[in-house]
Amino acid sequence: MPLISSCVAVAVLVGPAAAMRGQDSPQDYPQWRGHNRDGAASAFSKPASWPETLRLRWRVEVGAGYATPIVIGNTVYAFTRRDGKEGMTALDAETGETVWRTDYPVPYEMYEGTFDHGEGPKATPLFHNRKLYTLGISGTISSFDALSGTLVWQKPAPPIQPDYGTASSPIGDRDLVIVHADGYNALTAFEANTGSIKWTVKNEFRYASPIIVDLNGTRQVIAVTQQSILGISVADGAVLWEHPWASPYVQAITPALYRETIIVSGHNRGVMAFKPIRLEDKWVVDVVWETQEVSMFLSNPVVIGDTLFGLSHRNSGQFFAIDASTGQVLWLDRPRQATNTALVKADDLLFLLNDDAELIVARSSRTGFEPFKRYRVADSATWAQPAISGKRIFIKDVSFLALWSLD
Repeated sequence: MPLISSCVAVAVLVGPAAAMRGQDSPQDYPQWRGHNRDGAASAFSKPASWPETLRLRWRVEVGAGYATPIVIGNTVYAFTRRDGKEGMTALDAETGETVWRTDYPVPYEMYEGTFDHGEGPKATPLFHNRKLYTLGISGTISSFDALSGTLVWQKPAPPIQPDYGTASSPIGDRDLVIVHADGYNALTAFEANTGSIKWTVKNEFRYASPIIVDLNGTRQVIAVTQQSILGISVADGAVLWEHPWASPYVQAITPALYRETIIVSGHNRGVMAFKPIRLEDKWVVDVVWETQEVSMFLSNPVVIGDTLFGLSHRNSGQFFAIDASTGQVLWLDRPRQATNTALVKADDLLFLLNDDAELIVARSSRTGFEPFKRYRVADSATWAQPAISGKRIFIKDVSFLALWSLD
């Protein structure tokens, strides 16, 4: 596969030795929702005492978009849009100085339904086998060399622009990178080094990012469509099982794994836990529990111990806790808390970044919402998931990336 460089501008401003000083470090934050795609912070280091305010280390304008920054070694990567181009920026995590930026032109037509969402990319990049993989706002799929920023391979956007742009984040497994391709009409596994297609599953996918789990000895992708939830063999793309999960609304919540059960939610769909089971050569799906007391639209939950924590979109936003084994709603906080909250779990704590740039630190209590610190971390909306690495908190607002420290 030849390099595609005619539409790329690469600016190397800092020596490449600064780009990646470590690989597979516990402090790396390599993809959507962290190492295991479960919303966990990376090697979180709890301070001896909590500061009254966080320390701003640096703040740099990087462009528009809601993609989570990812952290590898001493480099933080931002996937954004500026001046009509989409691109990756690598920054020195200590100083915020640009290491490199690679851009490519991407037409994107705004219309009434998208003005509130912006024109920047929303899907979080993936770091996998020393490369970066992105799904752009119009559906362009790209692979970059993480050290140099060189564009390794690229798949063009589909001829019809996806509604509201794309938001599902790529996932990697061994020599594969799996992406919602073709304007969400297919889940596609690409050979990571070359971009050649290994398998494709056609369906009506939308905004929920997939996860990869091992169930009954089978490694599989759990993917949410508009009509159902699928278990897909990572090895060959075979659909192992399918469970009905139809919704008139877009599906946006990433499935959560709790022991051997999968927990899903959707706009006005409540919350459901189910267990795929293989009986000889056939898979069946057993619904473990279901509740309609809470429901999630855009805010993804986290599981700590036996408890699921999240934000229900009902009543203008209510924090909640559910017993993950039974589905019992343990508590439901007061209404009007947030339109969207990005949840991160760190040991026995919750970090909740509201879309109004308030970062809340709370205890993971089964008896009620117990916040004990609130910090202001941006001057504009914060829709992106924060990347927490050690005592570092990387925050992406509308167009700036900032590093805040718990020191």
